[in-house]
Amino acid sequence: MGRIVHPRGGILSNRMSAFLTRRPGDVSWTERVMKALQPQGPPADPLCASHGEVLSSALARFRAPRRAANHYRLGLAIGFLAGMVVGFSGFLLALSWERHGSSAAPPEIGLGWTARVGLVAAVPEEAEDLIDLPPLAPIPRHGLWEPAGLLQFRGNLSRNWYGEGPFPEHPRIRWRYPKEPMCAISYVGAEAKEWCGTGWTGQPVVWERPDGKTEVIVGALDGKVHFIDADTGRDLRPPFATGDIIKGSVTLDPDGYPLLYFGSRDNRLRIVALDRERPVELWHLDAHEYPIMGNDDWDGNPAVRDGILFEGGENGTFFAIELGRDFDRRGRVVVRPRVLVAEPSWNDDLVALLGHRDFSIESSVSLFGERAYFANSAGRVMGLDISKVRQGRAPLVFDFLAFDDIDATVVVDGEGRLVVAAELERFHPMARELGQLLLLDPSRPEDPVVWSLPAPPGPDEPEKGGIWSTPAIHDEVIYAATHAGELWVVDRETGRLDFVDHLGWHAWSSPVVVDGHLLVATCTGELRAYSLENPREPRVAWSLRIPGESCIESTPAVWKGRIFVGARDGFLYAVGD
Repeated sequence: MGRIVHPRGGILSNRMSAFLTRRPGDVSWTERVMKALQPQGPPADPLCASHGEVLSSALARFRAPRRAANHYRLGLAIGFLAGMVVGFSGFLLALSWERHGSSAAPPEIGLGWTARVGLVAAVPEEAEDLIDLPPLAPIPRHGLWEPAGLLQFRGNLSRNWYGEGPFPEHPRIRWRYPKEPMCAISYVGAEAKEWCGTGWTGQPVVWERPDGKTEVIVGALDGKVHFIDADTGRDLRPPFATGDIIKGSVTLDPDGYPLLYFGSRDNRLRIVALDRERPVELWHLDAHEYPIMGNDDWDGNPAVRDGILFEGGENGTFFAIELGRDFDRRGRVVVRPRVLVAEPSWNDDLVALLGHRDFSIESSVSLFGERAYFANSAGRVMGLDISKVRQGRAPLVFDFLAFDDIDATVVVDGEGRLVVAAELERFHPMARELGQLLLLDPSRPEDPVVWSLPAPPGPDEPEKGGIWSTPAIHDEVIYAATHAGELWVVDRETGRLDFVDHLGWHAWSSPVVVDGHLLVATCTGELRAYSLENPREPRVAWSLRIPGESCIESTPAVWKGRIFVGARDGFLYAVGD
């Protein structure tokens, strides 16, 4: 029997037994997979190979830092040689003292995001004025503070938190942004196409700034990131323009550094500083610096933990990037990124076995403990051990193949199990048998499927089925919206389908659960709220349609009585009582 080899030499078939049915006398799922795929050539060494060289090119555009210890020694030398420079030497000693820490309380921030701490770091070439905001709290040694808000797609690193109540009871449209539609021309192959509004996944960041304002930050299909006053719908900062449309969701630094992380269809994953007069790019990673196995967009939402950014590119590679966040002597945020791990989600054997070269990672990376989970457009779900990621090591510890495109983000429940939603476009026999909504248990790598459900096409588009939206977990149920247009309520333990409602075709917006309510959005411009007094049988509480009934592909952000969501008509809407 043939064996499937994963990119670093291990045997994928060892992770793929008995996926679905386990009746006595059945041929195992592994055997069915092997017979269907019929791999060619001898098997590889079953032992996993090492990562090889750690990819450590920083791509930084700043000057290298000067070490505080050198300032210290220089200060001593000057102090002994000439009394005229005692003050200067003392200043350098102070820099060294601050760099190495002290028992005294850390200095306070002077202007808004600006840290007046005297840390020596990479200094940007251009000088920018700072936005004056009220003073913040003192700076801890490890990060600034923890901003209040919805800072990334699905709220947290496990992708299972959706916002904060209260939830609107009698909603109306409070404002629409901007005055004119957000639109741009981008190409699909050789065909020029106009894109408007916000797309999939398009969830805004909503956060409470230290000046008392609540800011909505969203990447849009006009190729810009917009910064909007949550109360008035007016710009709080100038938009940041990229070279192409932005489909995914942005991430605000979770440790209080004035940094924004996001990707664009212009091939770049960016880090942008927010403590200047206008947003300024500090660093980017171009998808073409690595092999392209699918596309060159960046649609996944970056995950940041302990100073490391985790992201998958549509080029098919998973990245772990040490950010090197710091402040320069002028108090401005700087970064010195270093790629720690660049792990391909494919290899030549899988390309030959599956018969295509589409291994794009459009899903967002999820973190649980020392594991990073993500999926690609070949249907491969990967789990990496990131406990040694700073040493450039992230070995593969979980491997699963669903045989069709997975764009939805892997959601991790409190027990470390994975809720996976797949599409149905290739109609591979294994994908048909396996189903498109699955609960996987990584602690059972040889037999990970707890349950699965099929999501066939609907009458509106018979050539496409499955799920594009990311499921939501609440209590003991899972809420999922299918491409065919059904809302599912599924028992988390058994996979039993408890409730179905009709949403309409192309339901790509992800369900949101906040304050005892379930919120869904449709491709006919409807925001529909359900009461979850009985989570297994949601009851419609209210429904609101945006003007023109434009398609809503983006995921709504709910924050303290307001709902923020973009549509394909070119606008972002604020909804509240």
